[in-house]
Amino acid sequence: MRILALTLDLDDTLWPVLPALERADSDVDAYLRRHHPDVAQRWPIPAMRALRAQIAAERLDLAHDFTAQRHLTMRHAFAACGIAEAPVEALWEIYFAARNRVELYPDALPALERIAARWPVASLTNGNADLRRIGLHAHFAYQVCARDTGAAKPDARIFRAAADLLGEPPGHILHVGDDPELDVLGARAAGLRTAWINRGGQSWPEALGAPPDLDLPDLAALADWLDAQAA
Repeated sequence: MRILALTLDLDDTLWPVLPALERADSDVDAYLRRHHPDVAQRWPIPAMRALRAQIAAERLDLAHDFTAQRHLTMRHAFAACGIAEAPVEALWEIYFAARNRVELYPDALPALERIAARWPVASLTNGNADLRRIGLHAHFAYQVCARDTGAAKPDARIFRAAADLLGEPPGHILHVGDDPELDVLGARAAGLRTAWINRGGQSWPEALGAPPDLDLPDLAALADWLDAQAA
């Protein structure tokens, strides 16, 4: 397996995303309680999450755009309280700032530095993490997200878009991610090679067919494997 470039998932591959998402919801709720108490009372965090899930289910045309889903959620929440103009930009900045205060897995940055020094890497994500805010953008040759591409993993189009940017045949690109279906199956369908970052040491789900090319405990193991292949 000759690897010439990599695509790399972000959430739950470089950092655990749930703490950041919970912090973001909490910060938005605190803002609402201070400045819009009626909205906060009508839409506490569990209700706001349920509303977002409802909007996601109703607006399948926005399945690739989590940002638009959240904007619609805020507009709907305010409208339900009789407020025509929701402060969407202010609320989004609060959410987005907290969502990007992530804590990397201990192995992530050292491994990323090793890998990016020798291979071009494109980030590939369904989410809306901002690598510049996080401080990792310098390690990536390209940044590919579902919102900009118009397709979300496991759709082959997002993987092919990344391959086009990297300028390498899909069979020489290794996609790295934590999700068996979104990352492994999606990349495989697009012709990429696959590395599953399996931090929990789980067995590969037999229902998903053949296992990934690589089943690795963390990104340090990936960097070691790439170094060995290059040698």
